[in-house]
Amino acid sequence: MAPRRWTAPPSDAISRLTMSDLSLTILAETSNDAHAIERLHERTFGPGRFVLSAYRLREHVDHLLDLSFTAWIGTLLVGSVRQLPICIGDTPALLLGPLTVEPPFGGRGVGRALLDRSLRDAKAKGHRLVILVGDAPYYSRVGFKAVPKGRAIMPGPVDYSRLLVAELVEGAFTDVSGDIRPDWSKAR
Repeated sequence: MAPRRWTAPPSDAISRLTMSDLSLTILAETSNDAHAIERLHERTFGPGRFVLSAYRLREHVDHLLDLSFTAWIGTLLVGSVRQLPICIGDTPALLLGPLTVEPPFGGRGVGRALLDRSLRDAKAKGHRLVILVGDAPYYSRVGFKAVPKGRAIMPGPVDYSRLLVAELVEGAFTDVSGDIRPDWSKAR
């Protein structure tokens, strides 16, 4: 059998759909999404994710379903973001993450749509601060900035240049400092 050769499609062929042609739906996470989201985390972050400091914060307090979101194209889960109740010192805040997008859909606005929704809903529900560990160039586009050195301490090793905060209310981080810990009032 001769090897198959690639040939250009005929000029009257129907073109493939691009991301802009597909309808992205952002929904609040439900308990039914947990297994699919865990599989997404396995594919995108691998087993090393469990040693990260941010995962230590997730060990005893569940993320908030009403502030955690999924991104769908039809019935295909293409992204997820979660928010966890934490405290910085005695100040309530949210820990955003993980923000996960299926690799084939990266760079197509899925992560930004999830971020926008999660931050908008957090602000609407009265939250004042959101913190995360991530890439400043990406997250600064939605208002995150570096936490000043020594102001907030993670419960384990972290690259503090990646510790970022977004004030949902202007000045909300001004007098905040201390250890970052789970909000024990929300413990399971």
